[in-house]
Amino acid sequence: MDPQQSVADALKGDRRAIARLISLVEDGGRDLPEIMKALYPHTGGAYSIGITGAPGAGKSTLTERLIGRARQDDRKVGVLAVDPSSPFSGGALLGDRVRMQSHATDAEVFIRSMATRGHLGGISLATPEAVRVLDASGKDLIVIETVGVGQAEVEITDACDTTLVVLTPGWGDAVQASKAGLMEIADVFVVNKADRQGSKDTVREVKQMLEMSDAEWKPEIIETIATKGDGIDELWDAIARHREFQTGAGRLEERRRRRIARELREIVAARYRNRVETESTELLEELTGEVVARRMDPYAAAEKLIAAL
Repeated sequence: MDPQQSVADALKGDRRAIARLISLVEDGGRDLPEIMKALYPHTGGAYSIGITGAPGAGKSTLTERLIGRARQDDRKVGVLAVDPSSPFSGGALLGDRVRMQSHATDAEVFIRSMATRGHLGGISLATPEAVRVLDASGKDLIVIETVGVGQAEVEITDACDTTLVVLTPGWGDAVQASKAGLMEIADVFVVNKADRQGSKDTVREVKQMLEMSDAEWKPEIIETIATKGDGIDELWDAIARHREFQTGAGRLEERRRRRIARELREIVAARYRNRVETESTELLEELTGEVVARRMDPYAAAEKLIAAL
């Protein structure tokens, strides 16, 4: 693959070139810095939405409906269905893409299931780089859907402009959800499958938890039935209101600034990790032996490794 040619083709919106570049992002190839350098001047135009929640909450159906709603406004859409739980298979779950087949023939929609096969920085670096590929290719809206809940999801959705947390009736212990970080990362709560028993109780629980927050933005709670398309227009409007809130006082710029600072730290950490594993293997082995033998503590050993680099 000629990286520069792939970049040139991706900038024109060529789907195969976009797919090749995202594969390279997943692999964390040697050409990645060069590709990011070529793509970066063409980024900054897309708005990103993160969708997270427990398995079975209906995230993929919700994503499909949001794609349809965005296309009504003639938005060009990119979707990354990220699976952080497949470190061994080397691929991402394809179920999400199957559910979104209704958009497969739309030239202005690009959907990709993604796993971080060999990327040294893992999910937290591969995701923003894949977003940049889609951004540079001319997508107006980028949706990042995550599988499951946990630290990986907090990392991914933290890299978005608006984060949707999807809940369902009978979502379980609200305190546990808070511990998982969902309450902190949500910009909009979506209570999906709202036709089921207990949906009103779920809305009430979330409202009670939000009352304890003194944050400047109070997340809206939108009830949806994604399978029927109910509540999608209301959700779309809530996303627009959050975007307007952020744009109004420079909050979006500040959010993106924090994101870039975090990414720079991740890149530096990944580079150092790579150098330790490739340039300092003998010293690492020697220092490991010293720590195991109790002749040195781990922090002192780490300082020696840093000094060697």
